[in-house]
Amino acid sequence: MSMIKELGANLAVLTTLLFLYTQFTGRYALHQTSPLKLKLFAGVMGGLLANVLMFYSLQYGETIVDLRHIPVLLLAYYGGAVPAGIAMLFVITGRFLFGMTVSAIAGSALIIAVTLAAVWIARCKLTKTFCVFWMATAANMIFTAVIIYLLQDWSILTGLVPFYWVVSYVGVAAAFYTVEYTRRSQHLLKRYREESLTDGLTGLNNLRQFNMHLRSFSEEAKEADKPLALLFADIDHFKRVNDTFGHKEGDLVLKEIAAIMGRNVRPVDIISRNGGEEFTVLLPGCAKDDAQEIAERIRKAVEAHPFVLSDGSVIHVTLSIGIAAFPETSAAPETLTADADEALYEAERT
Repeated sequence: MSMIKELGANLAVLTTLLFLYTQFTGRYALHQTSPLKLKLFAGVMGGLLANVLMFYSLQYGETIVDLRHIPVLLLAYYGGAVPAGIAMLFVITGRFLFGMTVSAIAGSALIIAVTLAAVWIARCKLTKTFCVFWMATAANMIFTAVIIYLLQDWSILTGLVPFYWVVSYVGVAAAFYTVEYTRRSQHLLKRYREESLTDGLTGLNNLRQFNMHLRSFSEEAKEADKPLALLFADIDHFKRVNDTFGHKEGDLVLKEIAAIMGRNVRPVDIISRNGGEEFTVLLPGCAKDDAQEIAERIRKAVEAHPFVLSDGSVIHVTLSIGIAAFPETSAAPETLTADADEALYEAERT
């Protein structure tokens, strides 16, 4: 019963701390090619986790049994020799804190052997499933050899060893599943967040992201009394392009125009596709004259650009651009959108 309780506690602590670690380090997932600083950090965290697991160990006199090898396996698989080696040193140090005994020396030899085996297996060209399986199997085999040497009591070993193998396999599977599940969830969440703020066709900001930037820049312009300009651009007679050549070709034109605009604005400017053939450019710290210069640069670049369609034919399109600038044409930043839209309408009409 004690065996189930202690190793079960190891499993619970392991999965809980792994989940928390992956939650807080989602942007810095460990890989074989990760920077050295990240590998050092991951190695220290893995070593501390292994030491926590030792506090929930199953004790047979001076010998303690736990799942301290699993963080090392994770680090060897995801990060390679450096983080696994650092965790190994932490495990050895932590084990000797329990006492300088034969069991501690054997435990240190065990974690060294497990680390070397795991690093070697991780470098073999195996599928992930086989790689994880053989790392766990190697660790279990090394554990079995060491525990037989230490205990030499078959009445204990016949129950302990098979149970440990089962719990170790379950622990390894749970640990890798926790890491992969959390990583996958974080990746999907990041993608959904990006898609909710990005125009899927052009890669520009969408209307929602434009409104967020406009609010932010408007507040800054009012508080710091800085100029803020807005360009409202529309492709002239774009419906003809779609009706004549099809929406697929129209999409190519939209993507090309997005690229042209990106090449003709400042790095700090925010380009958005607000829908259909309408684009906006937010120009923080930009006065009206400078905004006109940028708008004219974009207009000329689009007018001069040959748009090559899928069948090799070439067409030309033009842009109409409306400009609004705070405080020169707009009394408040909040009216920039309406003022730029009105200016665009005037530009298209004339």
